[in-house]
Amino acid sequence: MAVARSGSCSKSFRFETEARALTLLKDWLSPKQRASYERFRYFDVVGSHTGTRYRIHHGTQTNIEEISGTGQHVCKWCFVPDGDLVAGDVMLAQKIALETNERGALAVAHRSFVSSGPRRF
Repeated sequence: MAVARSGSCSKSFRFETEARALTLLKDWLSPKQRASYERFRYFDVVGSHTGTRYRIHHGTQTNIEEISGTGQHVCKWCFVPDGDLVAGDVMLAQKIALETNERGALAVAHRSFVSSGPRRF
């Protein structure tokens, strides 16, 4: 009789959830955003109110970078939807929020400034 190891079902479920979330995210990305995500694990969006460019990196927190008009890093932003969501779902929510209600998203976000040294995401 085979016995499943503790946690094996939850790991399998989590893996499937992550895969489905990334598929959904990619379906919502433009061809340019999708190509960027598949190559670099980030994609850019434009804020609905200010036209500011944001770079959403793969991740679930402090994964949004504000980019200046000259392409320089300005700051990092962190806002996430409620719940224990996987990265694909968080990034999709961030994309939709910035593209449709930038002011509302930034009103609840945490803004941080980092040194101009090498960035690691």
